[in-house]
This record gives sequence, structure tokens and C-alpha cells, in this order.
Amino acid sequence: MKSPSPVDPESPAPPGSSPDCKGGRQGSKRLPWRMTLSLAYQSLGVVYGDLSTSPLYVYKAAFAEDIQHSETNEEILGVLSFVFWTLTLVPLLKYVCVVLRADDNGEGGTFALYSLLCRHARAALLPPGPGDEDQFLDAGGAKKAAANGNARTALGGRGGGAAASVRRLLERHKVLQRVLLVLALVGTCMVIGDGVLTPAISVFSAVSGLELSMEKHQHKYVEVPIACIVLVCLFALQHYGTHRVGFLFAPIVIAWLLCISMIGVYNIVHWEPHVYRALSPYYMYKFLRKTQRGGWMSLGGILLCITGSEAMFADLGHFNQLSIQIAFTCMVYPSLILAYMGQAAYLCKHHTIESDYRIGFYVSVPEKIRWPVLAIAILAAVVGSQAVITGTFSMIKQCTALGCFPRVKIIHTSDKVHGQIYIPEINWILMILCLAITIGFRDTKHLGNASGLAVITVMLVTTCLMSLVIVLCWHKSIFLAFGFIIFFGTIEALYFSASLIKFREGAWVPIVLSFIFMAIMCIWHYGTIKKYEFDLQNKVSINWLLGLSPNLGIVRVRGIGLIHTELDSGIPAIFSHFVTNLPAFHQVLIFLCIKNVPIPHVLPEERFLVGRIGPKEYRIYRCIVRYGYHDVHKDDQEFEKELVCSVAEFIRSGAAAASKPKNGAISEESEKEERMSVIPSGSIRMMEEDGAAAVGTVAVGGSGSSRGGAREIMSPSPSPPVVVPKKRVRFVLPAASPRPDPGVREELQELMDAREAGMAFILGHSYVKAKSGSSFFRRLVINFCYDFLRRNSRGPNYAVTIPHASTLEVGMIYYV
Repeated sequence: MKSPSPVDPESPAPPGSSPDCKGGRQGSKRLPWRMTLSLAYQSLGVVYGDLSTSPLYVYKAAFAEDIQHSETNEEILGVLSFVFWTLTLVPLLKYVCVVLRADDNGEGGTFALYSLLCRHARAALLPPGPGDEDQFLDAGGAKKAAANGNARTALGGRGGGAAASVRRLLERHKVLQRVLLVLALVGTCMVIGDGVLTPAISVFSAVSGLELSMEKHQHKYVEVPIACIVLVCLFALQHYGTHRVGFLFAPIVIAWLLCISMIGVYNIVHWEPHVYRALSPYYMYKFLRKTQRGGWMSLGGILLCITGSEAMFADLGHFNQLSIQIAFTCMVYPSLILAYMGQAAYLCKHHTIESDYRIGFYVSVPEKIRWPVLAIAILAAVVGSQAVITGTFSMIKQCTALGCFPRVKIIHTSDKVHGQIYIPEINWILMILCLAITIGFRDTKHLGNASGLAVITVMLVTTCLMSLVIVLCWHKSIFLAFGFIIFFGTIEALYFSASLIKFREGAWVPIVLSFIFMAIMCIWHYGTIKKYEFDLQNKVSINWLLGLSPNLGIVRVRGIGLIHTELDSGIPAIFSHFVTNLPAFHQVLIFLCIKNVPIPHVLPEERFLVGRIGPKEYRIYRCIVRYGYHDVHKDDQEFEKELVCSVAEFIRSGAAAASKPKNGAISEESEKEERMSVIPSGSIRMMEEDGAAAVGTVAVGGSGSSRGGAREIMSPSPSPPVVVPKKRVRFVLPAASPRPDPGVREELQELMDAREAGMAFILGHSYVKAKSGSSFFRRLVINFCYDFLRRNSRGPNYAVTIPHASTLEVGMIYYV
């Protein structure tokens, strides 16, 4: 077994680094300090907008109805104590110190944790395919296939008995695997639901300051139009990318944080310097003892002080771990603590005025600066929506990569940070839902209840998955994992119960939204699994194809046949369906798989992996073409040339001989062990000219060849010469290359002949249908729901990256 590499998926994470270094391009690789500080600056405008605007509505929500004001300050100091310790334990201790270290390929969020767990145990219901982002290139460009079996073997010997026991438990029980998937889907759906709710509550809370500046009831006529206009502008800005939006929004958040912290300091000094006493946890006990059930229900409002904390993890792919940690600990956390202490200090001297509890933040602002603060608050509330929007993009991307969400268009907006993406379809769907919620509710109280339930559900899911990561991925003690889930789970369960009790007062909204998105994800995942299982069960071996030839009288026609497939082994069922109905295929067959890898660019010399299928004389090859997310796909002619040249180089370099089975025979076992070779581009050049065929025989040029001694292999013409208007093809070999042996010359000659005859592109279109006799529920899910999602989603990657000049589409129905 090879020694662990710093980028191997099997390697345990060193303390203080990303626990899964395999994907740690951003997590484990140290960025320059200048770039890290730039990302920290941008994160203020993208990640922390929601969290930093929470002082607008926390006290108002906490004192809404559940707590009756009194002549003493116990309730106010008790709420402040809860706010302080909640901010300290959840965002600071849990997320900044622990959860941010559990990135997956630089990505964060509940689905990143699920993906991380699936690679360390065979817990995935859908095994990774060749296009999944679990496969990647290391810094040197070598292929790193994240095969579940290999990872499991490497990990099985490490991590102690606890990790091995938990891994075996997950692998043996399908029920636990389904529970794990559902848990990840619930957390993801709640994040998407929060992406709809947060913009509405943030903007409404900011606009509520108009109550102090306008005549009674007039503000109600301007709140909704202003909120809708601002939201439309916000979503319209998303296509510019996170880095541009971050630079635009960051000054607003910085101005807001400085503003609320200075107002907080003023209120503390001016009204109640001894408010710091509330930092003692004893005041939480006094608060609950005095208020009892009302105090417990008010926790649903206090919970809003940590809305946006999950964005630190969900938006991790847009930045990096260190930049998010720096921004929170140095700027966001101290500003929020001062703001909440200042509000409490003001309320301590004005607790007899009932309206103070209803209006909330703005009454604690000195009257002379109220209008400027109102303007900054509205802008900051707009920025607060940015965190959940970018987090939703990251979540959808992860779900799509794991086959749990219909394919969507993903646009990478930065060539430096992989996770900075924009998804047009999701952006506009979020905007429509957000506008509907804003117009429908018009009430920050109900929006707060809805947002609180969504936030705390995501945190509970993160805590549960994180406890498994501690054991399986970090190989820590199982007692540490139990301590983590008991400590943080108890805190979050308390808040969850207080939020759930307000189901009829707005908390039903995230549940309904989550149910809709959950249904979409489950249906798509179920259909994808059934399709994948059909592909695996019905893929055929080369032996089947060779044995079929005499019976059907298969004819080999001139030219190159390019068969597109998502499988990286075996012959897909769509090709067997094609051959049995039309018993003819081309003299050269290439099974092509287009694979996207999570790096910006793949070097041209490392783009193609080529292998042979079956005996040499059958001229059947497999080629995997790898693209980075910022690579520009070649046009038709250039792509064809590079593909043919990579196969020619594979034949010439001797890699073809290395993968040839002994005695020309092939077995199932040898087919599974088929070796793929990285073929550098540029070593063989292909010259194409329109005109008559070349005159002569196959020749290898000497010193008189082009390019100062480069060898040429040219296609011959019949004798006597016959002028045929066709394409002339020549392979120009490197000057220093040895003279090819007759077998290689013959194979190259046949490839040239096939290229001259032309190339046909064979695309498979599969239609999934339920088997005859299936239950009504399966027919409903497969024949209607899944089929509807498939017809209205993006096609497979390879369907939009290939030439379409001479394309043959083959349809096949998968009965599952």
C-alpha cells in the first residue's frame, strides 16, 4: 500500500487542517496573506450580512408577547445573558472552532458533511460516477480516483475500533444509510427555505424604523413596494459573482457593524454601565425561574440572534476557512456583543414604556442620528440576504454533484476560488418565492418564527452529522463525539422546541417549503438510483460483443464511431441496444466519457486518458476527457483532432501494448483491470488537407520530412492513382521517436483511414419507465414526477460539449 499523501482521500487530517485533505484545495492549501485578508473583507459583505443585522429584531421578537414587562430588569438582563452565551457557544465555539474544519473539497454545508461521510464509509446509496467531483486531479495532474472501495480499504486499518465499528454499522444497514441521506436532505432543504425567508425578514425589520419617522399607518403603504424593489435589485446583482458583490457590499456591513457597536458603547456608558453583569450565566437561570413557560417560548425570538451562523459553513466554498474565522472573531462577534449590551442598557432605563419592546432597535438609537442609521440599516438588511443566497447556490451545487437534485446551469464566477458560483434558475426561483412571502405575510413576527425554525433545524442536522465526522473522518474518540452531540444538541433542542411550538404562527412556512424541495430531491435521487442500477446490471462485456458478431453478421463500416457514455468501465446498454437493432458499427470505436474535475484548468497534456477495450485487432478504445470548471471546450474540428491524436499517441507510445491481455484473450477480470494512461497532447500532430488522396505507400519520412526530421505516416492511394475528393490525413511523429514497428504502423494506418472516412457521434437518450405490474406509487414517481423533472432540467454534461455536425441519437427505455 502506498504511503499516505497530503492530498490522498485516505489520509487522516492533521490537527488544525481540513479533515479531508483530498478536497482541500482551498482548505489545506495556504493562501497568501494578502488574498486571505481580501477574502475576509469580502466575506463581511457575503457571509455576515444576515448575522450582523439580527439586532434589528431580536429584542422585539423576544419581548413580543411571551414576556410581560415589569418594574425590574431581570427579564432584560436574562435575555441579554441568553444572547451572549448563544452567540459564544454556537457561532464562535461550534462553527468557527470546530465545524469549519470539516470541509469537503473546500465546500461546506450539511451536504458537504454527507459527502465526506460517504467517502469514509460506503454509506452512499448512489456510488460516485466518473463525472462526480469526488474524482479530481492533484497538483501534478495525476489522476486521483476516489473509489469507495480503495478509500475503505485504506481507512479500515486506521481510526481505532470505534471508527471501524461505526463504519461497519453504516455499511451493513441500508436503513441507516437512508436515514443519513434524509438527514442531509432535511438540512439542505431548510437552508433553501431560509434563503426565501431571510431576505423578507431582514428588509422588513429595517424598514420598520419608518414607524418612528412617519405618521401613523402611512408606513404600511410604502413598506411592501420598497421591500419588493430592493429584493428584485438584490437578485439581479447575483450574476456579477460573489467577489464583485462582496466588494460592493462589504463597506456597507463594515459601516453597519461600526455603527451598532458605537451606539452600543454610547448606550452602555450613558444609561447602564453595569449591564456587563448579564454576561454571567446566573441571569439565564433567574430569567427562566421568573418567566417560566413565557420565558421558554421567548427563546424562539432569542434564537434569531444566531440566524446566519450556518452561512459561515454553507458559504465556505466561496472563501476559505481562515478568512471566515478572521472576519468573525475580529469584527463581527465583538460588534454584535456591544450592540446587544447597548440595547439592553437602554431598555433597563426605559422598561416601563411598552412601545419600546414592540419597536425594538431604533428606540435605542439617539434621535439626531436616527435617519442615517435607518438608511444604513436598510442597506445592511439587503446585504443580509446575500449570505443565504450564496449558501443556497453552494448547497444546490453539492446536491447536483451527488445526484440528489435535477441538473442546473452552474456558472463559476472566479478562477481563483472554486466555490464562487452563480445558478440562474435557482436565483430566479428564490426571487419569486421571496416576493410571494414578502407580499403575503407583511409581518416580521411571523417571518421571525418561520426563519427561526429553519435555522435551528439546520444546526441540529449539522450537529448530528458532525458527530459522525469526528469518529469516521477525524478518527477521534467516540466519547468526544457523544460529548459534542450532547452538549450542542441539548442547546439546539431547547431552541427547536421553542420554535416548533409556534407552528401556526408562521413556523409552518419553512416546513412546507422544505417538504416541496425534499420531494423534488427524493424523486430525482430515486430515479437516478434506478437508472444507475439499470446501467450497471445491463452493461455488457467485450466477450458478449465479440460472441455476438458471428450470430448477427455485424459489419464494420469505415470511419470512427464515438459513443458517449457516463460509465467508465464496460460497454453501456445503449450500445448493445444499438448493435442488436442495427448490426453494424465503425472500424474504429471510441467510448468517450466527459468528466468535470474541481479545479479551474486541466493542462492540455493531462486532459486525455486512453485505454483499450478487448483484443488489439478489434480497434476499440476508451477515452476519458477531463475539463476544469474554467476550461473552454474546443470547437468541433479542434476537439476531433485532439481526440484522434490522443488515441494515436496511445498506440505509438507502447501504452497500448501494456494493457493488452496475454494471448489476445480477454476475460471479465482483465476487463475490470483495464489500465487507463494519461496521454500528453502535442507529441503527435495530425495534418489534414482537402483534396486528392496521397500517392504512394505507407512511409516513414527520413531527414527530408517536415519540421527538420519529423517522421510522417501518410495514407496511401491505390495504384493506378485515382483522384478522389476526400480528406487527406497525416500523422507527424516527434523527430526523436523510434521507428514504429509494423503492428503499430498498421494500427495507425487504420486510424488514419477511419479519420479520412469521417467521424460519427452516437448519443444515448434513456427514458426511465416503471415496470409492468409496478405499484401505483412507483408509476406515479417514475412515469410522471421523475419524467417531468428530467424533461425540464439540463441534459448530461457531455451532451453540450460535443460537436453536433454528424450526430446519431439512440433512444432506449429503461424499465425499472
